[in-house]
Amino acid sequence: MPNRQQPGWPPPGRRIDVVGTTGSGKTTVARALADRLEIPHIEMDRLFWKPDWQETPDEEFLAALDTATDEPAWVLDGNYSRTRPIVWPKLDTVVWLDYSFPRTFAQLLGRTIRRAATKEPMWGHSVESWRKAFFSRDSIVVWLLKTYRRRRRNYPALMEDPRYTHIRFLRLRSPRETARWLRSVSPHREP
Repeated sequence: MPNRQQPGWPPPGRRIDVVGTTGSGKTTVARALADRLEIPHIEMDRLFWKPDWQETPDEEFLAALDTATDEPAWVLDGNYSRTRPIVWPKLDTVVWLDYSFPRTFAQLLGRTIRRAATKEPMWGHSVESWRKAFFSRDSIVVWLLKTYRRRRRNYPALMEDPRYTHIRFLRLRSPRETARWLRSVSPHREP
């Protein structure tokens, strides 16, 4: 299968979506990339999740996302496929964190245990609990098990989709490769 990802590490554009399966580190990478590029970071989960894990209705969520991505430059993170019709026409770059299952699982497990143990608030209001994280239908671990293979199938197909020929795709396969790429990125300077 041909890969539309350009060889080497082309510089990212000004409207970037960092994608990957649950636990791959999308938010961490997006935040670091936004800092390096000196542009805003938009966290889709922050727009979607209300206190106590209440979901924002799609009409409100999609409108907020559309407004947030009307700016000239940003780094977005998230995998909400229903947002693709709003966000992807505006993109110039997708950074796909395509890490192995053991790596992703280990990262997710460590993060989830830390958050449940420390009661670290997420997005300023929701807290990971042991029950929700490991013993519920909404378990983040179960979500990873359900979505990991699907994401690995879907992103190569999206890279070849004619609707997205305007997007530069960058597929990073390990945290080490991602760290090297991030070090190579420098801020865009306006002439």
